[in-house]
Amino acid sequence: MSRIRKNLSDAEMLQGWQEQPTFETEPEDEPVRPPVKALRKDPAEDINSAYLTPELKAAVGKALLELKLNMYKEGVVDYQIKVSCQGNQVLLAAVPAKVKEPAGKQPVHRGGKLKG
Repeated sequence: MSRIRKNLSDAEMLQGWQEQPTFETEPEDEPVRPPVKALRKDPAEDINSAYLTPELKAAVGKALLELKLNMYKEGVVDYQIKVSCQGNQVLLAAVPAKVKEPAGKQPVHRGGKLKG
């Protein structure tokens, strides 16, 4: 990092600086927005979903939403989706998640007399 020089004139201090246009500095009907770059992943990075067309993604998304609604109607809220291949088929199976219980914990008696 370079040092800040002292005793500069205003023109020297602002040399190379350009103000970003805003609604305050550019009175126009439309707001000024900086250009946005499209975020595209490199095909090598996105190899897992490279084979899914937008239509196929939409179809899989609808099927997963339907599965989620069916699981909710059955009373299953926590579940995992297991993916498996059998021959020429890719299967997605919803498996209820296992509830983890604390190991070795007994109910605690909090005072009073025990009956029995």
